[in-house]
Amino acid sequence: MADTTTFEAAAYTSQGTARERVQLPEALFDGTVNMPVMHQAVKAFLANQRQGNAATKTRGFVTGGNQKPWKQKGTGRARQGSTRAPHWVGGGTVFGPQPRAYDEYVPRQVRALARKSAFNARARENAIYVIDQFNYDTPRTKALLGLVSRIGVGENKVLVLTDGVKPNVFLSRRNLPNVHVMPYSDVSTYHILWSDVVLIEGAAIGHTLTPIKEEPMALPERRATPAATPAVSGRKSAAKKAATKAPAAKKAATKKTAKKAARKAAKSEKAKAPAKKAGTKKTAAKKAAPKKKGR
Repeated sequence: MADTTTFEAAAYTSQGTARERVQLPEALFDGTVNMPVMHQAVKAFLANQRQGNAATKTRGFVTGGNQKPWKQKGTGRARQGSTRAPHWVGGGTVFGPQPRAYDEYVPRQVRALARKSAFNARARENAIYVIDQFNYDTPRTKALLGLVSRIGVGENKVLVLTDGVKPNVFLSRRNLPNVHVMPYSDVSTYHILWSDVVLIEGAAIGHTLTPIKEEPMALPERRATPAATPAVSGRKSAAKKAATKAPAAKKAATKKTAKKAARKAAKSEKAKAPAKKAGTKKTAAKKAAPKKKGR
C-alpha cells in the first residue's frame, strides 16, 4: 500500500525542551508500508546472526566399535557389526545437526524498501521525534535519561539515531537497557521495528535546526570521596562494634564470677564431707565391737 502523504514530527532540544514541529522529508516518509518486504528483511537479519556451530557425531566419529561384539553365527543373538551403531547406547547420531551457514541474502533495493516501510510505519504512529543536535562533551547517562524522561518515552524502547558516529552519546546509554544508540546510516529494519520510539538527529535527515537558548539541565553532582573519609568511617564502625561488645563482655564477666563462686562452694562442701564420713565410721565401729566380759 502506498499513500502520498506528508508527515510531521515533534522536535526537541538535546535537553528535552519542545520546539516547533518539523516536516519529515517526503523522499523517505511517503506513506509506503510493505509488510512482506519487512518480514523478509527481519527474517534475514535474524538468520544472519546465527553462528551455525551445532554439531553431532555420526558413527564414523564415535570412539570405539572397530570390532564385532560377537561372532556372526552360533550365538543365538542378532548379528551385530559395531557397538557404535546408531541403535546402540553410546552410538552415533543419525541426521543430527552439522555446522552450516544460515546466511540469507536480500537485494539492496529490497532492504531499502523494507527500511523505508519501517520508518513510515513509525511515522504513522507518531513515534518519530527530531532532536536538533547531540552535543555531549563527555559521556553522561543522566543526560540521555533526562532527555528520554522529559519527552515522556522513558518506559518505551527508544532508538536514538545520530548524525554519524558519536561515541559520547553511545557510551551514555550503556546502563539504559531500553535505549539503543547507533548512526542513522547503519540502522536496519529490525532495529526500527524493535523500538517503540525513534529519536533522529536533525542533521541526519537534512534539517539544520538552529540551537535555542535554554538553561542547562540540573543534574545531580557526583559524590566526592575524600581520602579522610575511610579512616573516619573505620573509627565509627570500630566504636559501634565496641559499644555492641560492651554489654556482652559484662554478661560474660558476671557468668565467670558466678561459675567461680559455684566452684569454690562445691570444693568446700567436698572437703567437709569426708571428715563427717570418717567420724560416723568410727562411731559405727565402736558400736559394733563386742564388749569384753569380766572373769
